[in-house]
Amino acid sequence: MSDQDEWTGEEVMDTEDWYVPEVATFGDRLTAAREQAGLSQSDLARKLGVKKVTLVSWEDDLNEPRANRLQMVSGLLGVSLKWLLTGEGDDVDVEESTASADQAILSEIREIHTQLQNATKRLAVLEKRLRKGA
Repeated sequence: MSDQDEWTGEEVMDTEDWYVPEVATFGDRLTAAREQAGLSQSDLARKLGVKKVTLVSWEDDLNEPRANRLQMVSGLLGVSLKWLLTGEGDDVDVEESTASADQAILSEIREIHTQLQNATKRLAVLEKRLRKGA
């Protein structure tokens, strides 16, 4: 269903029908999947471990997530990675999204492990500097 813009007289789509698969961008698909999952931007950003402004920039097609976050998005929203990136295939792929969710968790575990290793190295350096000063 459409209306006419009162200023230009042009036909305008209802806001409920904003998503058109044939012309959807990555940001459009991300927004649609997030809304379908019933998550706010703040909720999804928190689950992904990113700032809301980062998620907004993805949805606005100003930036794109890195591969590890992309997999997490796919898993959290229950959509296939292929659909999210290209719009091809089914928008919900239970088997692939489960595998993606598992992969996203493993990826996040590796990332935390690396951060812990780096923090341990920094701690050792600081302890050494403290001992030298004492």
